[in-house]
Amino acid sequence: MPRPYNLPSLRALSSFEAAARHLSFKTAARELNVTPTAISHQVRALEDDLGQPLFRRQHRGVELTAAGAYLFTTLQRSFEAISDTVDGLRGTGRDGVTVLVSTAMSALWLTPKLTDYWRLHPDSEVSQIVSDADIPDAAADLSLCYGDIDADTGDCALLFRDRICAVGAPGFARRHVITQARDLQRAPLIHMTDTRHQWTDWTGWLGALGCPAPRGHRIAVNNYMIALQMAKDGLGAVLGWDGLVGPLIEAGELDQLVDDRIVSPNCFYIKTHRRASDPARRFRDWLVSTHAGAVPVARVAE
Repeated sequence: MPRPYNLPSLRALSSFEAAARHLSFKTAARELNVTPTAISHQVRALEDDLGQPLFRRQHRGVELTAAGAYLFTTLQRSFEAISDTVDGLRGTGRDGVTVLVSTAMSALWLTPKLTDYWRLHPDSEVSQIVSDADIPDAAADLSLCYGDIDADTGDCALLFRDRICAVGAPGFARRHVITQARDLQRAPLIHMTDTRHQWTDWTGWLGALGCPAPRGHRIAVNNYMIALQMAKDGLGAVLGWDGLVGPLIEAGELDQLVDDRIVSPNCFYIKTHRRASDPARRFRDWLVSTHAGAVPVARVAE
């Protein structure tokens, strides 16, 4: 009898998800109470099943490949949905803060801040619904958004408005002879096709600098984390927002390709939903206050 779902081993998927979340086989092994060798075997079996690598094994650790990042995003979203359903059935739903956030915003901005928040508020519980798809706002207390805050009809607070630059793998500018913004016209470029977020595209970025539209090789993806991974792999250049890619540039994983930057036409902001509790509102105020150089809070009456 055929199986209703075309799934690999669930043990292999669970091992991969933990290893991808921590970017460490050892840490994943501690979480799942197995040995690092067991995690490695499960991940290798999954890679053999899928016919492609999910991690790049390096001397100092592992990194996700583009395929690995794509699978991790799907698994994390699915496991969180299962966990919420099980909590509901058990009657043990968590009385904490739930934040709806995109994959990129979670990985590059929100998650790194949570350690500081929990250090100040060790009893607080903050859960994330990480998704790049449209999910009803009612599922969360707070939503982290990118777009036109003035067009939003909710209770919103401005987080930051970034500058946008062109970034690529170390050595990318040298290989493609990029010394000024105009040179990016003919370079391979990674384009975002995500309809949920109003990402500035290459045509708009180059146009703001007085350059014609791009005409080089085009790579289209709908997930910003995958776009960044492709850029780190040297497949193309991608547009980067200061608040998101700054740590990657500082770590040497990406280079700013030219000096030119433009101010983002949209901003990152946090939306508070009617169901938000007092702890959720306190967490929102903390997020707003911690952004260095943040402009004053702007609110739109609901």
